[in-house]
Amino acid sequence: MSGDPDAWRSLGLVVDDDGLVALHGTCLRIRADSGPPAGHDRDDDHDEVAGPSGITGWTLSGIDADLLSSAPSMARSSASSIADDPSSNVSSSNIFSIDGLATEVVPGGHPVFAAHRLGAIGLDHVVVMTSQLDRTSAAIAEATGCELKRIREVGSMRQGFHRIGSGGLIVELVERPEVPDGPAAFWGLVINVDDLDAACALLGDGRISSPKDAVQPGRRIATIRNDVGLGLPVALMTP
Repeated sequence: MSGDPDAWRSLGLVVDDDGLVALHGTCLRIRADSGPPAGHDRDDDHDEVAGPSGITGWTLSGIDADLLSSAPSMARSSASSIADDPSSNVSSSNIFSIDGLATEVVPGGHPVFAAHRLGAIGLDHVVVMTSQLDRTSAAIAEATGCELKRIREVGSMRQGFHRIGSGGLIVELVERPEVPDGPAAFWGLVINVDDLDAACALLGDGRISSPKDAVQPGRRIATIRNDVGLGLPVALMTP
């Protein structure tokens, strides 16, 4: 992700010197940049946040890179933002485009942990904006073998949900009429915290919205305010 590591540290997250935020089962890597790429408008669960996305790509394990490269809808990505990261050893030959989403295929690794003052315990889901949910969903299913779980429709908006791996990351696809035609784009992310009320108290009303009921039954969500300067929409959510 493009962004300011110190802005993320100000939330009570441990960010190491390489910009790595260790979360159970996954990690975030924050790369200092002059500014993130253009993004899309908000969705229903992120209505306190405005601003562009700073997500430049993602890395996935458990995917056969040879099969991925031979899939009809896959292509070697021309987006070099992952491979050009000086803290990464990634070769551009390992970067693919899944309907415009720059994707690195890596071997599986061991979970890494950090004691975050915020109480962050994992990455719940990544939000992707698309002009054609069915197209993006089909590309993700072809690349990962993880089929679409369900579709939710609210007015003119459609949301589709994939889960990558067994008990793994949720990918939320959002289709809205105002999203321009073209490839899908990363938009924002949601981090799980062990105590949402405590996290909101730590940050204060000026930096996070009040918790509200999430789309998922029995769960609550609160959004980091744009003034914090993360460079992309971020929300905190109960496990």
